[in-house]
Amino acid sequence: MTVALITDQHLDGRKGSLAFWEYFQKFYDDVFFPTLERQGITEIIDLGDTFDNRKSIDFNVWGRIRRNYFDRLHDMGITVHMILGNHCVYYKNTNRVNSPELLLTDYENIQVYNGVCTTYIEDTPICLVPWINKENKEETFSHLESTNAEIVMGHLELDGFEVTPGLKMEHGMDPKLFSRFKQVFSGHYHHKSTKGNITYLGNPYQMFWNDYKDTRGFHLYKPAENKIRRVKNPYEIFQKVYYNDVANEKHVIDETYRNTFVKVIVEEKRDYQQFEKVIDDLYNIGAHDVKIVETLVDPEDLEDVNLDIKDTMTLLNEYVDEIDVQVEKSELKKLMRTLYIESCEVA
Repeated sequence: MTVALITDQHLDGRKGSLAFWEYFQKFYDDVFFPTLERQGITEIIDLGDTFDNRKSIDFNVWGRIRRNYFDRLHDMGITVHMILGNHCVYYKNTNRVNSPELLLTDYENIQVYNGVCTTYIEDTPICLVPWINKENKEETFSHLESTNAEIVMGHLELDGFEVTPGLKMEHGMDPKLFSRFKQVFSGHYHHKSTKGNITYLGNPYQMFWNDYKDTRGFHLYKPAENKIRRVKNPYEIFQKVYYNDVANEKHVIDETYRNTFVKVIVEEKRDYQQFEKVIDDLYNIGAHDVKIVETLVDPEDLEDVNLDIKDTMTLLNEYVDEIDVQVEKSELKKLMRTLYIESCEVA
């Protein structure tokens, strides 16, 4: 038996933006649902963050989500095992108030797991671990010690994994807590990565600029054989154009840029008329938005400039190290990292 694994869909994400929803829906219409039909999938395990907004949902947005996702799963007779993620819960210290249980009660094909449990898929025990918080932490780890499952699926915040490409989580739970299991799959981090027995599956589509060129998709999994295969999402919503008219480069604006967000990186600009044409062509082809990024360094001075390039978190950590404050600096760095990650999610 093959089941589908999907996580971090954030179906109402980007504040319900229609542009992003149409991009999401293209994945569901062209990739997700056709794959389920071809493979004869009857069960899905959703590893959390099905919804994005912790406190509310727009009625119009909810209507199109119901019609285009949940109703289709129901009509196809697909059972959904849904784990709660941190974006699904109203409070940070309990899972008791959550959007899936409030919104999905009329779908008999959807089972929401608000607490840790072990369920069976094709006679294979799988331990399902929703978002761990102060209230359920003791119960969760007690169950993890006693379960007969060798496979864990959860929405975990583990130390040392990439949240987004190039940005590692430097706090969170120790991955060694899950070392006794054969296989651990998790949602929460949108970038796919694997260390030892733990795999972060990654979300189905790009949502922020730090997702640029990062492959997304969902997975098909055979529990009895512990075999997994990724189904890639071929669609991208972020594109870059590197503009340089001195190098006589041709800037071909084609269908690739339709319905995307574009950054034009200006390397050399001498022909202003040609530059304006490129910008006009992007809007005419149907780009959602075009941002222009111009370099401020004169190319003739590059040999005399010592560019020490550092990422944002390195700069923040160096700043914390230098300032004189009466707090634990490691805790301050964790707070800065958390705020930085949250800022990336609203960019």
